[in-house]
Amino acid sequence: MKILVINSGSSTLKYQVIDSENESVIAKGLCERIKLDGQIKFDDPRTGEKILIKEAMPDHSAALKIVIRELTDKDHGAIKSLDEIGAVGHRVVHGGEYFSSSVVVTEDVLKKIEECSDLAPLHNPANILGIKACMNLMPGVPNVVVFDTAFHQTMPEKAFIYGIPYSYYENYKLRKYGFHGTSHSYVSKIAAELSGKPIEESKVIVCHLGGGASICAVKGGKSVDTSMGLTPLEGLIMGTRSGSVDPAVIQYIANKENKSVDEVLNILNKESGLLGLSGKSSDMRDIDAGYREGDPLCTLAFHAFCYHIAKTVGAYITALNGVDVIAFTAGIGEWDTAVRAEILSYFTYLGIKVDDEANKGGGDVIKISKDDSTVKVYAIPTNEELAICRETVRLTK
Repeated sequence: MKILVINSGSSTLKYQVIDSENESVIAKGLCERIKLDGQIKFDDPRTGEKILIKEAMPDHSAALKIVIRELTDKDHGAIKSLDEIGAVGHRVVHGGEYFSSSVVVTEDVLKKIEECSDLAPLHNPANILGIKACMNLMPGVPNVVVFDTAFHQTMPEKAFIYGIPYSYYENYKLRKYGFHGTSHSYVSKIAAELSGKPIEESKVIVCHLGGGASICAVKGGKSVDTSMGLTPLEGLIMGTRSGSVDPAVIQYIANKENKSVDEVLNILNKESGLLGLSGKSSDMRDIDAGYREGDPLCTLAFHAFCYHIAKTVGAYITALNGVDVIAFTAGIGEWDTAVRAEILSYFTYLGIKVDDEANKGGGDVIKISKDDSTVKVYAIPTNEELAICRETVRLTK
């Protein structure tokens, strides 16, 4: 069965077609600048040639029509017709407390996703548009939604509750939800296998480090704590996000600069993190380069980024009462050897020993700890699209 995997952003639509029998990627691409001038980028499945088509995309439905047109194109299409698509899997950012696992789309499911939109105003409405577009263009083909938040619904109340009046949780479900759940679930399962223990006995910490970054403590295959909160703003220093700050910072900046709460939150989400600290870039590769060249603010950004990750990993070792495997994943986690080495340097007291030669690698499952290290450390590529494909097959086969 061929599965179409859709990841709709506010102005983007990523897609893959995966053959579920052998889990090979038949086609993949990206629509950008939806609601503006629009463009689609993909590789010709026959020649590997990169193709860029600029075309107006007034909405996600229009973008999906272009995707389908290119997928079935007689010259560079990957499939002959839509009849080859057995089901569609969608990434949805926020499922609130409604969803603790993936589900087949129904009208009730769509209604509940809509009700969670105030928790993810940039993402859930776009996710819904992608789902509805598929339902309209491929009637009768089942759609499955996989939630970023679902994996973390196993967190105990002591981990997800905030120290504010309990009525806010009762009335508004104000709590920590966590994100990157599809990635944390996928990587933690691989890490548990590598631990050599049954998954029910394993203790794994996954560091998903990219433009957005979060850490998850996984015990017995279940999330017990994670660094992102009600929104993806909480937790680590990220590309443009501040991560956790004293809430009074918001009031202080608002008063000093005559800004609204929304304006300050925009600063914390889009102008902070590595970008705000360095004053130069949100891309860790640029920060690394500045650090090597001795730029003081890039050096500060590099060390602050790594320190906050190490501090959170240490907290999660406590939460798990030990750890078998620490796994690094996503763009920075999979490729940035300097970041991994800096983070792990905080754990020599624990008996973690880094294999410097192995740590130079990236892009594959790599053991970067020495054989006599007390904790196994791996770089493990994440594959959210494959995880979505597997869930879609599980629910529709």
